[in-house]
Amino acid sequence: MEQQQLKVTLLQMDTAWNNPIQNIRTAETFLEQSPGSDLYVLPEMWTTGFNSSPTIMDDPGISWMTKTAQQLHTAIVGSLAVNEKGKWRNRLLFALPNSAPAIYDKHHLFAYGGEKEHFTPGDRRTIVKWKGVRFLPLICYDLRFPIWSRYRGDYDILVYVANWPVTRIEAWTTLLRARAIENQCYVIGVNRTGQDLSCSYEGASAVVDPYGKTTTFPSPSPGWLTVTLDLKNQNSFRKKFPILDDRD
Repeated sequence: MEQQQLKVTLLQMDTAWNNPIQNIRTAETFLEQSPGSDLYVLPEMWTTGFNSSPTIMDDPGISWMTKTAQQLHTAIVGSLAVNEKGKWRNRLLFALPNSAPAIYDKHHLFAYGGEKEHFTPGDRRTIVKWKGVRFLPLICYDLRFPIWSRYRGDYDILVYVANWPVTRIEAWTTLLRARAIENQCYVIGVNRTGQDLSCSYEGASAVVDPYGKTTTFPSPSPGWLTVTLDLKNQNSFRKKFPILDDRD
């Protein structure tokens, strides 16, 4: 049975470059400060920053996500650079308390940032069911491609994890709203803040409801934001104004 309300916490991090241990400690602190959520969302490549030439073969963030989800009986989402059989993947893990993590490999690799040179793209979407709610988790550049995010009668909430620089932040906020409105669903977008070797980030992590109303992170500083999603209201809106029945 679908849970009618879902408590979600966005973890906006100033990701330390190539330092999984420090980033795990930051995530642990934020979780301690925001107990009791059904879902915690981390940024893209949250343990290393957006490194298009990854070197860390056994990222401790993978086991930390799995173990912490089990300990807190919650779900934790974020992406990491994972080497599988000699191929690098920008891999999103949707860690759950009672099963192995669900996996999504980023489909649209960011050629401008060198990601296509070292990473292998995924070729399928992953729908994850948690507390009766269906999630479609995607990664950063995927946000620019509406057909890949298109509702096919298969999800309730869109989740995007990102390293989206401040120079293109208006595109981030605009596209999050567009994906929510066109798919009549809640959209969760979590972006990093701070600076890496080449870009500056100002977060702008947000939750957008099916009408396009946005709850945005209050500042570009690192921290957490908890929002309660009303799935009953979303389902009622979809039934009352069924534009999705007319989709291509």
